[in-house]
Amino acid sequence: MPPRVELSGPDGAALLGPEGPLARHISGFAPRASQQDMAQAVADALLNDDVLISEAGTGTGKTYAYLVPALMSGKKIIISTGTKNLQDQLYHRDLPLVRTALGVSVRTALLKGRANYLCLYRLEMAELDGRPRTREERAALRGIREWAARTHSGDIAEYVDLSEDATLWFDVTSTSDNCLGQECPSFTECHVVKARRTAQEADLVVVNHHLLFADMALKDEGFGELLPGANAYIIDEAHQLPEVASNFFGSVFSSRQVLELADDTVTEHLREAGDMPELPTAADALKKAALDLRLSFGHDVRRVPWSEMSNMPAVTAALQQLRNALTTLHTALKPAAVRGKGLESCTHRAEELMQRLDVFSGEAQENHVQWLETYTRSFTLNRTPLNVAPIFQAHMQARKCAWVFTSATLAVGDDFEHFSGQLALHGAVTKRWGSPFDFSRNAVFYAPTDLPDPKNPAYTIAVVEAALPVLEASRGRAFMLFTSHRALQQAWTAMQGRIEYPLLMQGSSPRGELLERFRTLGNAILLGTSSFWEGVDVRGPTLSCVIIDKLPFAALGDPILQARLDTLRRQGGNPFMDYQMPAAVIMLKQGVGRLIRDVNDCGVMMICDPRLFSKPYGQIFINSLPPMRRTRKLENIQRFFAAESRRIAGE
Repeated sequence: MPPRVELSGPDGAALLGPEGPLARHISGFAPRASQQDMAQAVADALLNDDVLISEAGTGTGKTYAYLVPALMSGKKIIISTGTKNLQDQLYHRDLPLVRTALGVSVRTALLKGRANYLCLYRLEMAELDGRPRTREERAALRGIREWAARTHSGDIAEYVDLSEDATLWFDVTSTSDNCLGQECPSFTECHVVKARRTAQEADLVVVNHHLLFADMALKDEGFGELLPGANAYIIDEAHQLPEVASNFFGSVFSSRQVLELADDTVTEHLREAGDMPELPTAADALKKAALDLRLSFGHDVRRVPWSEMSNMPAVTAALQQLRNALTTLHTALKPAAVRGKGLESCTHRAEELMQRLDVFSGEAQENHVQWLETYTRSFTLNRTPLNVAPIFQAHMQARKCAWVFTSATLAVGDDFEHFSGQLALHGAVTKRWGSPFDFSRNAVFYAPTDLPDPKNPAYTIAVVEAALPVLEASRGRAFMLFTSHRALQQAWTAMQGRIEYPLLMQGSSPRGELLERFRTLGNAILLGTSSFWEGVDVRGPTLSCVIIDKLPFAALGDPILQARLDTLRRQGGNPFMDYQMPAAVIMLKQGVGRLIRDVNDCGVMMICDPRLFSKPYGQIFINSLPPMRRTRKLENIQRFFAAESRRIAGE
């Protein structure tokens, strides 16, 4: 066995110590004992092929704590993080800094899912498809064509002239359904192929959780690997892993898949089979059938168990109409498949969609839940496993190597059972480091009195009334985090004309744009729901107050949650204490983590939910919070912000 690499120690010469290379080469680097301890724990896990679960509070510097041992290990390592934004930040900012400071020549690569790369073939098809486009779309296509001639990576995040969520990207990127693979005429220039080839040759590859599980799902189906074989996996933002795993180890039939097949059929017909008018006719009928099925579900946007809808006469009839339309298109495509690889791919996709749709004609598979989600104009039919632990464990056992799971929020108190149980990580080494920030000096936890029960219809209005004097004292500079879109909308309406500071609302602009406006304004109040509870980093006095309306229990109407709770109940467990409460504690810790992001930050954490004090479980939530000063008196909050204002004025 190779010798243990010491990354920390009392001699001051440690890599992460005050005399180490990071302190010498990275501006603003502050040595932290907890960071050094975590780095040593990661190094030991990599050396011994252990499974490590580590919670590192805000400010620990967990990214450097795992990058240093990863780069020094000499092993081939895959690092997976929660989102593409975090992936880009890790690869383009943190990794180069640490690699340069350490002076190592480790080969690195960034790899995303195929939908993040420009597809040259589909760009050509989009330019030829003949569908009517707006002037803006035509201009955007020309811009993408010009960018295509100069980009090396094809990563659409590079192209700043078109929002990453623009629908046009669906036309010029590929999916696993519509990719032609080695039969594609643009295969030799394919950006996805080039990115995967680079990843295969790299020593350290940065991916995201979606790609990690897409790779595992492909292996389940007997296809080749997307990711290179690795000696170790480091999973950052690991608290997101169980939910992402559930999505990928299930199956989906969506109206988008159907409409894309219909559009691609028309495009390929124009290119390869113009003498077969039955193809566009069948494609148009398929699009109408998909839209009719959406109408049969009603106008509401919702998530419901499939069993609530599947036996409704209108739904049954529309479902059969869609099945017939798919069959008709498949029949028309079969003789056309020999005309070109695009038509051959459409034929296979039609057959695959028929098989996926048939899944929802029978009973749900054991240990799975079937559910429907509707959007304004589209829908998805989903089959989701209730327990991903056996599937995930099978993949871990197939990769006998080190696994490191880390996040700022994995434990309930000092207990990791909720997280480890979801993935069957029994016997893992567990470590926990609190935040090094001085919460007791810099932050105050405020719980207002006299609020009604959260079930009361007037609750959100009461939250607004309690929050307004706090927001006046903080001079804006606040996040208001809600547990539902309905509460957010209600609060937004109630606050109009009630406060002088700028109000920003999630959904009015892309998240990145909202955050930039929040930072630029300096005194804004941003109202958000789930996507602002985590992965958001605003440092300095611009964010000095975080207000949370309720304890973030998941909505009981959610079909996946309800099925999991029913299963726990049948097995003799306590659904609330075993699942709902631990999940809510971890989510609350994420929300609270928005407040103090730097050693000099200070502010107020206001949690409105009276159940913190009226219910026995409230103490579990309170104990999960950082060691802040606590008050239930508004005047103490007003004095805190007045003192902060005087301090800033005196600086």
